[in-house]
Amino acid sequence: MAELRWNPMIRDWVMIASNRQNRPNMPKNYCPFCIGSDKVPEKYDVYEHDNDFPALSQNPPKPDDIATDFYKTAPAYGKCEVILFSSEHNGSLSSLSDDHVLKLVELWNERFNCISSDKKIKYVFIFENRGEVVGVTQPHPHGQIYGYSVLPKKIEIELESAKDYYSENGKCLFCKMNEEEISFGERIITENEDFIAYIPFFADYAYGVYIVAKSHKNNIAQFNQREKMNLGKILKDITGAYDCIFDMKFPYMMCMHNGPVNMEGTEFENHNDYYHFHIELYPPLRSKSAIQFQASSETGVWAHCNPTAPEEKAVEIRAALEKFKKLK
Repeated sequence: MAELRWNPMIRDWVMIASNRQNRPNMPKNYCPFCIGSDKVPEKYDVYEHDNDFPALSQNPPKPDDIATDFYKTAPAYGKCEVILFSSEHNGSLSSLSDDHVLKLVELWNERFNCISSDKKIKYVFIFENRGEVVGVTQPHPHGQIYGYSVLPKKIEIELESAKDYYSENGKCLFCKMNEEEISFGERIITENEDFIAYIPFFADYAYGVYIVAKSHKNNIAQFNQREKMNLGKILKDITGAYDCIFDMKFPYMMCMHNGPVNMEGTEFENHNDYYHFHIELYPPLRSKSAIQFQASSETGVWAHCNPTAPEEKAVEIRAALEKFKKLK
């Protein structure tokens, strides 16, 4: 079974993908993403691989005959891709050279454009899950891209907030956030010519860093060559700093927020004016041995509680970044 089911309480679609339960257990010491597996080329730096067990597909099965006038279903239309960062099994995003990480950013850009060309796709989500604590079973450095046929609820809320702020103030909400963080200064981790990284004022995760474009760009496809290079560099810096906080491979969820696609004729058709490229990082640790669980308050009513002060954690990550730079 692979279908979408409508949740009328929050007006959002849920992906039902029981077909993913049929994923086989890989033999010990076998990696499908390593050279010689017959799943990847004999030589590659970065590589796109269609997900073998996708939750969404461009040829989805017909939904089960279970819908009613109240409970709606829809085909699980979309695209699921795996993006391999390197052929090195024990590598990481932070271990890539500047030229190598630029190739990764360019591949993200290429796949964003390709998936966006399907007019049924409304949102392209580029992300990386790292670490067993966030459910990763394959340690080979990789991320994923999902193309959704509907707007995810969080993106919809961000778009509504950004649109309202733009209407009321005549400027971009995210540009204003950058101004506030630069003015205060204490939550900034690092910056380069094109991007700034900080733990935002409202951070709900202890080490939750945002990476935000300095200029008003809507999505990764709008970046020039220098911006692509600087995006790769600041991603390397932040993920490298994470590994130096506790001298361990630091788990995180990297969530790239681009503007939606194919919005012509919708309430968000002018989103280029007010939506702004940024990356949200969600590391599940609040200390070396303690997980910041998404428990009842966070999951049941979306009322998040950060057990730490963003200003204090920014100091900690800045120190870790200096340590990472010395290791280069």
